[in-house]
Amino acid sequence: MAAHFGRRLRKGAATTAVAAAAVAALSASQAPGATGDDHGRQATAGASAPVPDPTGDDATGNSPYYTDLPPLNSPNPSPSPSAGTPVAQGAAEAGIPATVLDAYKKAEAELRASKPGCNLPWQLLAAIGKVESGQARGGEVDASGTTLRPILGPVLDGNGFALIKDTDHGAYDGNAQYDQAVGPMQFIPSTWAWAGRDGNGDGKKDPNNIYDAALAAGHYLCRGDRDLSQAADLHGAILGYNNSQDYLNTVLSWMEYYSKGTYSVPDGTGTAPGHRSDDGTPRTTPSTPAEPANPHQGKPGSKDQGGRPSPSPTPSKPGGGQDGGDPAPRPPGTPDPTTPTPTDTVDHLENAGTATAELTATAGDAFTGTISTRAETKAGAAVARVRIRFTISGDTDATFTGGEDVATVATDSKGVAKAPALQAGEKTGDFKVTATVVGRSLKGVDYQATVTERPADTLTATTNGGTPLTCTPGGEFADQVQLKATYKGAVADKVAATATLIKSATDATENDKGPYFKDATTGKAERTLTGLKTDAKGLLTLPKLYADDTTGTFLLRVTTPGGGTLTVQLRVAADGTATASPSPSPSASAGS
Repeated sequence: MAAHFGRRLRKGAATTAVAAAAVAALSASQAPGATGDDHGRQATAGASAPVPDPTGDDATGNSPYYTDLPPLNSPNPSPSPSAGTPVAQGAAEAGIPATVLDAYKKAEAELRASKPGCNLPWQLLAAIGKVESGQARGGEVDASGTTLRPILGPVLDGNGFALIKDTDHGAYDGNAQYDQAVGPMQFIPSTWAWAGRDGNGDGKKDPNNIYDAALAAGHYLCRGDRDLSQAADLHGAILGYNNSQDYLNTVLSWMEYYSKGTYSVPDGTGTAPGHRSDDGTPRTTPSTPAEPANPHQGKPGSKDQGGRPSPSPTPSKPGGGQDGGDPAPRPPGTPDPTTPTPTDTVDHLENAGTATAELTATAGDAFTGTISTRAETKAGAAVARVRIRFTISGDTDATFTGGEDVATVATDSKGVAKAPALQAGEKTGDFKVTATVVGRSLKGVDYQATVTERPADTLTATTNGGTPLTCTPGGEFADQVQLKATYKGAVADKVAATATLIKSATDATENDKGPYFKDATTGKAERTLTGLKTDAKGLLTLPKLYADDTTGTFLLRVTTPGGGTLTVQLRVAADGTATASPSPSPSASAGS
């Protein structure tokens, strides 16, 4: 993740300003006479050269994308035209299909609530949706947001594109041999497996649904505590989606264009892009053709209007010629799909030195230990550049830094992948983190972790400034018992407490007579309360106490994890002079 610079800015104006500056620099770089040293690519001012996503899992597998740039004129933010109404000249590109636009805005609203510090603008999602699928082929979606036909990227078999062998058994892309980017936001299956979200509330995570895909893209961009109102984080997020400087420039251009005004158009009437980044890169080794991503098919033997090659009439085996003869030549720099990849050479995973004792944290705190996994060959040699997926499971709300329960990290030169730092939630107990190899069905490595309760070592009564409580038989105490919890002298907030009316100072079993609490639902007498918690100031006020007909002196004891104990004396007398006074137990008075 790119580093944060300066203080965080508010979303909206700040984000637009970042995009405006980036696009202004981009425009300058495209002026006559501009030069670049990135193999003919123009560098955007303020954006460094492409850097790999630190998690090792980009969204699209760096699949091709639409390269069309927005018009030079600002969009016309006119009201949404009705079906059949001509759009003002020069404003067509500003129209976004209604369902697609709704999905982007709903995703922004969800991220604003769940990750407010990310400052995700919906215009960024719209820009990515534009370059990845032409806004779902101009809005070819049904009422629930699912594409009418699959949108599939090219087969990632190493011929002109990345080599990513099948990770989903063809579940998403229909290809059980190699992966393909899927859906309107073009997620590869291995990334969707952990990044997928249910954006339309139907209980499914479908990469072909624009609501699901837009929400997943939003969470993907907001990983790692990014603040997208900061240029460095914005650029890092976009490069993580597709690691190309040209891709970054194109997305920023559309983001700025949409930030100046847009409107919804009826589904299916959006404008379709016409140029893709894979133009001029023929597929020399045909594969079983997938559903074309663009609905406008060109002439036989030519590329469709989206720039993708027309399917070959006869599929062939990987690495072979069309008729099964000699292998066709590969473009320079592309991997041989018959050569084992680093992932293919992994035989097993090993714990790379993580001790169980390091994986214990108090509720709400960060774990100090780091989970590390080493990928090895059968001979025990390290395997670098392998993607390791870490998954949290169990009844827990613990997450990795950034709020995710799944993280993917590439192994280093020593074959070691280190998971992001773990953050404990409020749920206590044990949970598991499992490390697996992306793209292989090898046995994973399990790491047991534990979240313990927040402690308090001292409880002090603050009941009504020390004023005695009074009660007559059959009545109720006028005031409620209040106490303050501290741990090592500091306020102990969110600490669990148990309050019990006990039989005596030497017998802590529950009393069966005398004062009692009332069940909030049934009104029945209760003499033990669990699930109590101190507030942000370490204070806890107990529910009202009531008395039965028994007179005398009784004891109320409150305990917390960490050794905090407070014993309160209660007296019930017929003359109304009964008092309640605090009496710390020996351990409490000793500060335990």
